[in-house]
Amino acid sequence: MIENRELSMDDYLAVVRRHKRMILIPLLAGPILGFLVSFTFRPKYTSESQTLLEAPKIAVRGAVSDDLTQRLVTLSQLVRSRSRLQPVIEHLGLEKGKPMDEALENVQSNISVGSVQPDTMAEYLKNRPGNTDVQGFSVKYTAASPLEAQQVCSTLTSMIIDENLKLREQTTQGTTEFFTRQLAEAKRTLDEQDAKLAAFKRQYLGQLPGDQDQNLKLLATLNSQLEANTQTLNRAQQDRSYTESMLAQQLAAWKVTPGGISGPNNPEQQLADKQAELATLRARYTDDHPDVIKAKADVEQLKHRVAEVNSAKPVISDMPVSSSEPPEIRQLRLQIHQLDATIAQAGRDQKRIQGEIGMYQGRLAGSPTVEEHYKQLTRDYETAQKTYSDLLAKKTDSEMQGAAERNQQAERLFVVSPASLPERPSFPNRLLFAGGGLIAALGLGLGMIVFVEMRDKSLHTEKDVEAIMQLPVLISVPLLGQPGLEAGARRAVMASAKKETIAV
Repeated sequence: MIENRELSMDDYLAVVRRHKRMILIPLLAGPILGFLVSFTFRPKYTSESQTLLEAPKIAVRGAVSDDLTQRLVTLSQLVRSRSRLQPVIEHLGLEKGKPMDEALENVQSNISVGSVQPDTMAEYLKNRPGNTDVQGFSVKYTAASPLEAQQVCSTLTSMIIDENLKLREQTTQGTTEFFTRQLAEAKRTLDEQDAKLAAFKRQYLGQLPGDQDQNLKLLATLNSQLEANTQTLNRAQQDRSYTESMLAQQLAAWKVTPGGISGPNNPEQQLADKQAELATLRARYTDDHPDVIKAKADVEQLKHRVAEVNSAKPVISDMPVSSSEPPEIRQLRLQIHQLDATIAQAGRDQKRIQGEIGMYQGRLAGSPTVEEHYKQLTRDYETAQKTYSDLLAKKTDSEMQGAAERNQQAERLFVVSPASLPERPSFPNRLLFAGGGLIAALGLGLGMIVFVEMRDKSLHTEKDVEAIMQLPVLISVPLLGQPGLEAGARRAVMASAKKETIAV
């Protein structure tokens, strides 16, 4: 083969034609040899089962994930564990004189658990047109005999279904117990916050944020009551002063004339009448009214006259109060006593009202601080209450899920395709071996052709001559001879033709 020129498709075809035996013989022998080699391997049979997941009959939010693919990882690890497989190996006699560890490893390596492909569920979906969201899994087991593969595959499928049910029950029960503990803790926290909030309300009763408007209204009412009480007290004190002056005049007149009260021309009587008139005018008008001013002037004038009269009269010792006093004097004494009681009560009411006003003013002054603490306690209480409500709802859902699992109303795995009894071995695949032999033979033939061509230094075409001699070919003599001429003779003739061409 000439390496210093570019080969065309015709050159490659010429190479194939020259060495067609190197391709045809391997292509015929390779598949046969591969097919025969497949008989040297011990056949293995694979049994397969398909299991689908039926949707829950009742809608309950469970603690177990609804994604079967995620659970298959856990279930696959469980069925491959020694504790699960060893009883199966012993029951079916799969050890066959081998150590248990070796038999266990052999069984584990031959197990295959995977999700069911959608196209394999077409027949199932035809029967249930309304249920398109279907999940499932397949179990495959490979063994030396079809019966063993079927038995182990069926056992593994039942084991996975049982383990799935146990896993869901254990998960649900564990979740319920967890939420029960968390709920008890949340309830204790909620009770503590409730107690703190109740104690705070009792301590600051009337100072809570909702009481501020009421406190303002009560404070305004108390101020009105204090003003009214002050007016009542002042009026009572004025009435007492007036009544005392009246009593003093009546006593003075009675002492002068022990038999009774003096007539209307008596200055004391006139003074008493004028003071009574002044009190009546004060009740109706203010002190700036002309009638009140005139009445005051008359009272002052009469007081001077009474003082002059008393200074001119002989001094008479005070007479003890007795029932012999005129009714007017006793009435005045009773009025003074009643006014004293009124003044005392008004004083007590005034102190009480002032104390209440101070209390409500203190409440209003401390409201911002109380409101801040109250908001913090309320926020903590609401957080604890929300946590308790959420945990209670989750615990209820978990209990309902557990009840549904126990009553077989939750999801259910059922076998759609039981473990099959394989009729043909899954290994070795004889067609695959034959195809592999064909590919290997083709590669071997092409390799031999490349090797031979690399070692062949002969010239086959005019292009080969031009490439190696760097001269154009003027004349070429075709090869003449019998069809059965040996290859060596043909090469000799080609060599001589080459020399003749060069000489020319």
